[in-house]
Amino acid sequence: MRLNSLLETRLADLHAAGLLRELRRVDSPTGPHLQLGGQRLHNFASNDYLGLANHPVLREAAIKAIERFGIGSGGSRLMGGSLAPHHELEAALADFKGTEAALSFASGYATAVGTISALLGKDDVIILDKLVHASLVDAARLCGAKIRVYKHNDLADLERILQWATRPRPASSGERHPRPNVLVVTESVFSMDGDGVPLREMVALKERFGAWLMLDEAHATGLYGERGQGLANAQGVADRIEIQMGTLGKALGVSGGYIVGSRKLVDYLVNRARSFIFSTAPPPAVAAAATAAVRYVQTPAGQALRHQLWAYVRALASHFPPPGGRPPIAIFPVIVGDEAAAVALFAALRERGFFVPAIRYPTVARGAARLRITLTAAHAAEDITALADTLRLLLPRFSQRKIDHAPPRPT
Repeated sequence: MRLNSLLETRLADLHAAGLLRELRRVDSPTGPHLQLGGQRLHNFASNDYLGLANHPVLREAAIKAIERFGIGSGGSRLMGGSLAPHHELEAALADFKGTEAALSFASGYATAVGTISALLGKDDVIILDKLVHASLVDAARLCGAKIRVYKHNDLADLERILQWATRPRPASSGERHPRPNVLVVTESVFSMDGDGVPLREMVALKERFGAWLMLDEAHATGLYGERGQGLANAQGVADRIEIQMGTLGKALGVSGGYIVGSRKLVDYLVNRARSFIFSTAPPPAVAAAATAAVRYVQTPAGQALRHQLWAYVRALASHFPPPGGRPPIAIFPVIVGDEAAAVALFAALRERGFFVPAIRYPTVARGAARLRITLTAAHAAEDITALADTLRLLLPRFSQRKIDHAPPRPT
């Protein structure tokens, strides 16, 4: 009873601050529209950028895998659960990304935590972009390395930290400490601010200081490059990046995470990445569907989906240009500021048939609440126009508005 009383107080505090979150039951497949609470809404909250989550090709692959391998994997990969679909997925990922090997994980979170914790220890240094995903922040904390954070996409600040991290450190006895391993971690496309990393310049910088780079391509895989391999391939620097991470649950439409890189990297993670070693292997149907997605995005049909998505991105950017003249991507943050005002704007959009959730602390900084619009190739042109018209109508009422009273509970 004391626990429930404490939790009730904490939940009330979250509600008063406009930070309370609730699960919303969706009664329809992932797509450009969703059925929520008996209401059909335009869905602008999905990371299913190419519309593959309910694609017939992926569904057929999953069904065939169920028919052959059943539902569950029966155990961890090292304890007999390493089924053929997992190996086929990893071969497809390595070929897709042009690396020696790949390793799949149950989630992107497990990928980050398992990989960073396996590679770094207390004598090492990890350097994070200020806006990297929470999974990468948690991984940095868990690995025990010295953590440094550089200003978002600020290469001068990163250089300053690299100079500190790689300078010789004399021991008290007069001998020098071994140089620490230094890992720089960034995303290629940032999920909440909708901007990209200056990747070529960052690769040159980390090479100058002898650091490693771990690049999270979660929101770039499937969308950039001639075959959708990601930003690293598109900019011609993939072979100069030690560790490439990604997820299967964005443009590839399934779920899970992966690492691609050298064979030695993958072999080491199989032996040392605890989130891989001690997790039941993902269902074979998921691995088979992901393999189908990796292959499909490289086909002319996959290229057509990319072209369609980028046409929609340009259309919405004509109404709401990204700040600073930066190139638009499929993520459009609409900064509101106040958390309660963001929730109120979300509710107003929902009343008009649009599902665009409010993003609040701790996902973003306090006072930087926003709506996060994401576009998919499955949308229609009229969906984009209708959203733009509705936002132009509503934004003056809510943008940078301060609401002093507790907002209505989101539904």
